Amino acid sequence: MLSIRRATPADAATVHRLMCELAGHQGQRSAVGVSAERMRELLARPEITYLIAESGGRAVGYVSWFVRVSLWSGGDYLALDDLFVADGERGRRVGEQLMRAAAEAADGRVIRWEVAAANVAAQRFYRRIGAELVPKVICRWQV
Repeated sequence: MLSIRRATPADAATVHRLMCELAGHQGQRSAVGVSAERMRELLARPEITYLIAESGGRAVGYVSWFVRVSLWSGGDYLALDDLFVADGERGRRVGEQLMRAAAEAADGRVIRWEVAAANVAAQRFYRRIGAELVPKVICRWQV
């Protein structure tokens, strides 16, 4: 049975482990600079939300977001940061349940996120749950 709950600072090591698994899955493990200790601090911030999916008493995935404001619309939206499901749990609707929980938390607000152009499987999943994929180029400027 899958359960989904909000992560607390006590879950910092678990969230950090799952985040590192996601980064490894994407070939970006070295990009994770946050420590479990810093994650504990971040999980205490009310504007940051992590939902953990658990099955059989172990964490098998998570979705994370924070609330942002659109200056064009004047309304808030959920900026999804990560969605991750552990390798052995994919295909069991864990990701869909996490996204449905995020949609419930959005309470009518838009949810926005990025997905790599090469991640066709994720794009297929997002289309299947009803998301609209909008072509856009993401820019970064390290100054």
